[in-house]
Amino acid sequence: MKIIVLGSAAGGGFPQWNCNCRNCNGQRNGTINATARTQSSIAVSSNGTDWALINASPDILTQIRNTPALQPNRNKRDTGIAAVVLMDAQIDHVTGLLMLREGKQLPLYCTPAVWDDLTTGLPLMHVLSHYCGVQWHPLPTNQFDQHTAVHIPGIEGIRFTPLALKSKAPPYSPHREQPQAGDNLGLIIEDIATGKKLFYAPGLGQIEPHIDAAMQAADCLLVDGTLWTEDEMITLGFSKKKSADMGHLPQSGNGGMIEVLDAIDGPRKILIHINNTNPILDADSHERAVLTQHGIEVAFDGMEITL
Repeated sequence: MKIIVLGSAAGGGFPQWNCNCRNCNGQRNGTINATARTQSSIAVSSNGTDWALINASPDILTQIRNTPALQPNRNKRDTGIAAVVLMDAQIDHVTGLLMLREGKQLPLYCTPAVWDDLTTGLPLMHVLSHYCGVQWHPLPTNQFDQHTAVHIPGIEGIRFTPLALKSKAPPYSPHREQPQAGDNLGLIIEDIATGKKLFYAPGLGQIEPHIDAAMQAADCLLVDGTLWTEDEMITLGFSKKKSADMGHLPQSGNGGMIEVLDAIDGPRKILIHINNTNPILDADSHERAVLTQHGIEVAFDGMEITL
C-alpha cells in the first residue's frame, strides 16, 4: 500500500496568501528554513496507478501536476483518481471537487452529515450535477467497537474504516451548533494482504477511547499538527479562538499531541495539516527539534509512505 502526501498544510496553505507572520514572511524571503506547502490531502493506492483521493483540496490541480502517478496515460482523457473520500465538509477539503468537473462522474464517499452540508449550506453537489456529476456512497459513522469497513471499487486490496470524531460542522453548515456523528472522521486505511494500517486524522480535537484504540493498533499515524500551542492564534493576534475551539489538539502542553503520541509505542508518527503560524514549519526551530527528540516527523508535500 502506498500513500502520497499531496498537501500538508492547513487551510490557506503555506505561506498563506495574505499572511505576514514570521513563518510566511520568512519562507517568502528565504530567512527561515521552511518549505512551501499546499492544503492537506493524501492519495492511497495498492497498484500505483489507481488512487483514492482523501479530501479534495483547493490546490488539487497543483497537486496533480506535482504527482505524475495521478496522471496516467491510458486514454485521451485519463486520471489516476478512482474515487474521492471526504473526511469532513470544510472548504479546504471539498472545494477541489470543482476542479475535477471536466472528468467522468465522480464516485464520492462521505457521511450523510457531510453530504447534507454539500447539498445545502455549500451546494457543491448541485453545481457538479451540471458537469461531471457525483455518485454518492454513504460512509458509516463508526464509533467505539462498531467498525464497518468500506471497499472502494478500483482500489483493490485496501480496506477503509471511518471513525466518527467529536467536532463541529463548518461555519456555513445548517447544523453548525448541533454537532452530528459524521461531521468529522478519522480513517483507518488497511492493506488487506499485509494487515498494515495507517490511521489518518488531519482534524483531531479529542482522543476518545475508540480513537486511542485505532491509534494504538496502527503501523503509521498521520495526525493533526495544526497548532503548536492552545493559544497560538490569540497570542499572535490572528484570532480570538483557541486550538480547541477550532477542533484541533495542539502539540505542546498537558494532553497535547506530543504527550498522546509518546504514550503509543511502535508506529511511525507524522504530523499533517500544519497551520502557517506553527513554528514547526521552520526546520531549524526549537519546536522542530523537540518533535525530533520525540520521534515525530512533519509531513511535507510529496512525502511517500509505503506500508
